[in-house]
Amino acid sequence: MWFSYLSHRRACRDKQRERAERIASLKPIYHEPLTSQDKEILSRSVSSLVAAVQTSSLSPSAILVAYSKKALQAHAQTNCLTEVMIASAENWASTANRSGPLAGVPVSLKDLVSVKGWDSSMGYSALVGKPMAADGALVRLLRDAGAVPYVKTNVPMTMLSLESTNDVFGSTDNPHKKGYTSGGSSAGEAVLLALGAARLAIGTDVAGSVRAPAHFSGVYSIKSSMYRFLKQGSASSIPGQEGVPATHSPMTRTLEDLETFWRAVFQMKPWNYDYSVLRIPWRDVKLPEDRPIRWGVLWDDGVVTPSPACARALKTVTAILEKNGHEVVTLQCPSPYEGLQIASQLLLADGGKTASKNHHAFESNDAGMTSAFRGLRLPYFVMKLYAWYYRYIRRDPIYAGLIDTHYEKTVSEFYALIARREDYRSRWFKVWRDAEVEGRQGDDGVDFILTVPNSLPAVPHGGMRHGWKACGYTFLFNLLDYSAGVMPITHVDATADALPRTFRPRNAIERNYYRMYDASAMEGLPIGVQIVGRRLEEERVLEGMKLIERLLRDAGAGYVGLPL
Repeated sequence: MWFSYLSHRRACRDKQRERAERIASLKPIYHEPLTSQDKEILSRSVSSLVAAVQTSSLSPSAILVAYSKKALQAHAQTNCLTEVMIASAENWASTANRSGPLAGVPVSLKDLVSVKGWDSSMGYSALVGKPMAADGALVRLLRDAGAVPYVKTNVPMTMLSLESTNDVFGSTDNPHKKGYTSGGSSAGEAVLLALGAARLAIGTDVAGSVRAPAHFSGVYSIKSSMYRFLKQGSASSIPGQEGVPATHSPMTRTLEDLETFWRAVFQMKPWNYDYSVLRIPWRDVKLPEDRPIRWGVLWDDGVVTPSPACARALKTVTAILEKNGHEVVTLQCPSPYEGLQIASQLLLADGGKTASKNHHAFESNDAGMTSAFRGLRLPYFVMKLYAWYYRYIRRDPIYAGLIDTHYEKTVSEFYALIARREDYRSRWFKVWRDAEVEGRQGDDGVDFILTVPNSLPAVPHGGMRHGWKACGYTFLFNLLDYSAGVMPITHVDATADALPRTFRPRNAIERNYYRMYDASAMEGLPIGVQIVGRRLEEERVLEGMKLIERLLRDAGAGYVGLPL
């Protein structure tokens, strides 16, 4: 055990030194202030950059310099980078495909995405110094499309938290407010996008890992359904886990760039790079014009009610939709709490053993995952007593219901959970307008689902000690495998978003999470909304997001992000 600890400390020290040396050894130009040309490059949309490279009016190398400078500045502010690949990216930029759909555009990668010759340690010290043997399918496609990978970014160890911190690389700050999380597990990606140090980024999502960072940091993303986006070859903290679908998904600074990125990837026929990708080309979707679009709103998941700030963002969207002739209804759906119970058991059905196998003795973990894994290691009867206490003494059936099932599952129990998941999905299917199944809502069904991405804005560091239990608004749609996008709407307002004195938490999860809600301290943090479609409807979700953004801008209420 003592040897394991020493090995851990040495790996962390060596990795941090390696990162610092890579930054320090870069050419002087990368350490210089942004020039007027750099700023002009950073202000361009992806489509504009691609067009400039394709017509030879701008070089991939010039674009790389601008984004690398900005990325180093973002890292100095937030500690967001893990692998600094800029020196190698110079060669990649010089040989980039200048006729590809992403010609010359730098792309940031979440740490787990495999790049040949570079670590994908995911914050585990045991994986430091073990570079990947080959590019993953996604990186091969990006290179062929003309894109230039240049940095990889920070994550939480285990990839199971909405806060990104680990002993190897440290904690990543929110780009809007120091001392607050930028989300997880794709935190570093969201930081670079929010600060203008990237236009295109790749994250992954198993419980909200691209959507929570987008919400906390004020950027855009669409979580793909399983088998729609490339993932083969990437590292994973839970390889083989498919009870709750985990997907790779694009993240961007603007909605326009998000559409450009999706279209570019599918122009490259991703099913030719990754056997798991379904052969479904990108489809041009038009929303109905001969009838009102019906938006079903999930106002409350029954576990943690949306904070005044997040509820205000949601109401801003529903109000602008209704004003423009759309139909907004309260979503009639199966219990979201039931979904949380099923998903939480499936994700850690192995008792957390796979996510912990690379964990060194005394290696720090996210506060929430430390608590979760501790519970999984306790004897079964202890957790049953704990659940009994909350159910009958504290009168808290919500928390008791989650504690009661928090243990390692047998194979037969796992099969039973999969069966429950499928039954739950079939009941949810009936909420959609076009669903042709018994018990469907028919014309009373919805075209889209609207809800919050999280009940709170970004929370202070350490907040996931309790916040990991409050991820139901995103986790639900992983379980259902729905396409789900997040877009920024507004910012926290200290006066408008103050918590009413009449607020009383309904359960232990809500009580502990709301202890971190302080509208005055959180003022200025971004707030987003979540737009959800059916499985494999990423194009339709994008159109819904575009509609909302257009209506808000036409009303003079468009989101304003951080300046470049």
